Amino acid sequence: MQQAVARLAALALPHRLFAALLVSIGAVIGAGGVWLTALGGSLYYALAGAAVLATGVLTFRRDPRAGWIYAAVLVATALWSLWEAGLDGWALTARLLAPAILGLGFAYPKLFASRGWPIRAPLLVAALCFLTIAAGALRPQPTAAPFPEAGEITGAAAGAEWSAYGGVPAGTRYSTLDQINPENVSRLEIAWTHDAGATEAGARSPMQVTPIMVAGLLHYCSQTNAVIALDPETGEERWRFDPQVELPPRGFLVRCRGVSYHRSNARECPERIVSTTFDARLFALDARTGHLCRSFGEGGFVDLTEGMGEVEPGFYYVSSAPLIARGNIVVGGAVIDNMNVDEPSGVIRAFDAESGTLRWAWDLEREGGAARVGETYTRSTPNSWAPATADEDLGLVYLPLGNPAPDYWGAERTPNEDRFGSSVVALDAVTGALRWSFQTMHHDLWDYDVPAQPTLLNVERGGQTIPALVQATKRGQLFVLDRRTGEPVFPVEERPVPQAGAAPGERLSPTQPYSVGLPSFGGVLHERDMWGATPIDQLWCRIAFRRLRYDGEATPPGETASLVYPGVAGGMNWGGVSVDPVHGVAIVNSMYVAATNQLIARAEADEIARRGGDAPQPMAGSPYAAQVSTFYSPLNAPCNEPPYGRLSAVDLRSGALLWQRPVGTIRDAGPLGLATQLPIPMGQPNLGGTLTTRGGLVFMGAVRERRFRAFDIRTGRELWSAALPSGGQANPMTYVSPASGRQFVIIAAGGHPVLDMPAGDTLVAFALPR
Repeated sequence: MQQAVARLAALALPHRLFAALLVSIGAVIGAGGVWLTALGGSLYYALAGAAVLATGVLTFRRDPRAGWIYAAVLVATALWSLWEAGLDGWALTARLLAPAILGLGFAYPKLFASRGWPIRAPLLVAALCFLTIAAGALRPQPTAAPFPEAGEITGAAAGAEWSAYGGVPAGTRYSTLDQINPENVSRLEIAWTHDAGATEAGARSPMQVTPIMVAGLLHYCSQTNAVIALDPETGEERWRFDPQVELPPRGFLVRCRGVSYHRSNARECPERIVSTTFDARLFALDARTGHLCRSFGEGGFVDLTEGMGEVEPGFYYVSSAPLIARGNIVVGGAVIDNMNVDEPSGVIRAFDAESGTLRWAWDLEREGGAARVGETYTRSTPNSWAPATADEDLGLVYLPLGNPAPDYWGAERTPNEDRFGSSVVALDAVTGALRWSFQTMHHDLWDYDVPAQPTLLNVERGGQTIPALVQATKRGQLFVLDRRTGEPVFPVEERPVPQAGAAPGERLSPTQPYSVGLPSFGGVLHERDMWGATPIDQLWCRIAFRRLRYDGEATPPGETASLVYPGVAGGMNWGGVSVDPVHGVAIVNSMYVAATNQLIARAEADEIARRGGDAPQPMAGSPYAAQVSTFYSPLNAPCNEPPYGRLSAVDLRSGALLWQRPVGTIRDAGPLGLATQLPIPMGQPNLGGTLTTRGGLVFMGAVRERRFRAFDIRTGRELWSAALPSGGQANPMTYVSPASGRQFVIIAAGGHPVLDMPAGDTLVAFALPR
């Protein structure tokens, strides 16, 4: 008797468990679907939830009609998915994969009392769903336009040496080297590695440096501001200089993205390396020995806090490699975001490259941009934290500017702050006089500061060769300007943007500038663009999307939570673009992750901080604090659908998109941040940039993955990849070793906490086998 009962229980338990699963899923989706419908969203989830719930009840009763109903749910889901998403593999996966897998449960032999078509129907439809997903996933990436014909290099380009952060002062990130090419790049292997030792010394910040190779040595800076010289052939350390910097307080992320090289006729240090520190000092070293150049400044150092007023630790430093032009060292500075309305100045300064004497200062609130000796530079003005570039022939330096402090409240900004915020400016390299400015975002309230080094090359347009400047932005807009005048090479038009929802007292720009004739790397999100690994978390994201205030691009922040897309990291970030000046092509890596923003009234924000809660960005001295978050699902994945990172090629002669592809897999970071080890090409968020070579290759790390890749510049096809010790969130570089004549490609594997990549401090050098 007991054995018979046990056998009956064994038969009943699986179908009851399956029925309970169907009922639970149906109830969750149905209830969420009712909520979504009430918010004005899709009716599908309410109807599908009710049908799945009914299927569960019938399954519990072992009624074969459950199979017919679930098959109908799958058919309706497939049709709805194709209507909403088309033949898009990732979009179909979110809608069809989990329901199809659930449909396989009907294959259990003792689920129902009878067999036949009522049972086979869900299995057949599930198989068709799998085939539909596969068809979308295997859809080839189209080539949008033919690759342009080769011309002549009429601008600056790196060769055997890589003498500046972007290869050359023009910031092209292009090398004329072609020893490594599409035919042999698959043979690349690690030649050497070098650990900076910064993490062992207590550094918590990511390593984002791009080394330079000049005069027979490779030079770079670490996360502790140590400057290190290596043998470019072997990676052997030749010398190291530690400026003895006290690292900023915990929670402050600081970067040293590069050092600069200057050659002169000076008796002391005729070849020198120029770098900066996190405690705001500028210093010069003998490039051969690493000894301080004592005639520079005071014993080798210049105090950058002079004239800045009060500077709290970590609130101001120079994060990018100094720019050297016309014998001057030009520096801006990184100012910590959204702490206070009274923060250090965004002044741009130039110091004599040999003596360290201040030559000029451009303070945008002073007449002519000049500051008088002994006075304090205007506080909280737009700062320039990204790398700058120079045109030695024109005698101009080009600097991208950020926002006045704070980012998200602008009612009290001055006319000049409104004029220059989120702009690129051209200054005279010798005098600092303003020659022109171009604004990429009016009255920026979204932290869309210009993050990338302007890139200089000559562009053929209308039968003319135009000395151009290419500026990438967090907005996803790519602007191409005449670098002599700042006039757009491709038209720029003002378009109306949303005006509702701003905080009381705030003022908005009625329009924003859009680049016409070039592809956009931003866009507008809709409910159908929400994604999830399953329909449940996709439904969660749809509800969250509907609850946010969102009227499209430039929806203003306010007292109710709003959506920001692209998010505050871009679009494009500090990696910028690389260019192929021979073919007139720009290589753009871009990111597609949304964010949310809500202004919190001062009293409430102070109370949150007092209780030790999830503290917003304080913006002390303004009426509000700001709560800014990445728009993620409960599975710790972006709520908008993949790909989250793309690599694209743009023809700068015609403006055509030549090709575009997702870049990055879920190997090291999938849902819930899990390392799946699956090389599935989802397209990952990325911070860092690309390198382009005459060999026809594009090199890129950058993505949320411990991987370094090479692509064919003509097609975007991935040709090679190699594992890294951490994420390659840096700009790669290349050079020829003087010892062997071999071409090396270098990237810093430094990781980044924003991308869930652990901090590292390793330079990795790749070369072809001897």
